[in-house]
Amino acid sequence: MAAGIGLLIGILIAGSVIVIRLKASKKPTNAKKILLPPLFMSTGFLMFAEQSTWIPYWEAIIAFLIGTFFSLFLIKTSKFERHSGDVYLKRSKAFALILVGLLAVRTVMKLFLEQSVSLPQTASFFFILAFGMILPWRITMYIMYRRLSREQGIESNA
Repeated sequence: MAAGIGLLIGILIAGSVIVIRLKASKKPTNAKKILLPPLFMSTGFLMFAEQSTWIPYWEAIIAFLIGTFFSLFLIKTSKFERHSGDVYLKRSKAFALILVGLLAVRTVMKLFLEQSVSLPQTASFFFILAFGMILPWRITMYIMYRRLSREQGIESNA
């Protein structure tokens, strides 16, 4: 029952991200909109103040590296374009499919992992994985944004 609720929550979150991403592509972006999400997400590291969430360093490194690998798919589908002097994140039809695919892979990993470690440690592993996915993706997006901004002479908000 709990696994079904967790899966449903994951699907709802993935759906929300898809909707937010599609809406975001209708508005111009700036450096703050790109860089603030990983900064806000980093507050989740406070979970490690609780000892039950601790995992071995090598597992944390593996989780981060898996997230970094997953970020490659997000990076590949994130492109910027210029319209009327502003920079917009270009819509990608593949983005929604990639998010659903990542959700499926993550769900299978979670079902496998939670059989051998505690729930707080599973949460730690997947938080680090998600951070490993968001951080390189957003840094790459910022670099692409800055490059396009410099080429077009657009001022940055960072």
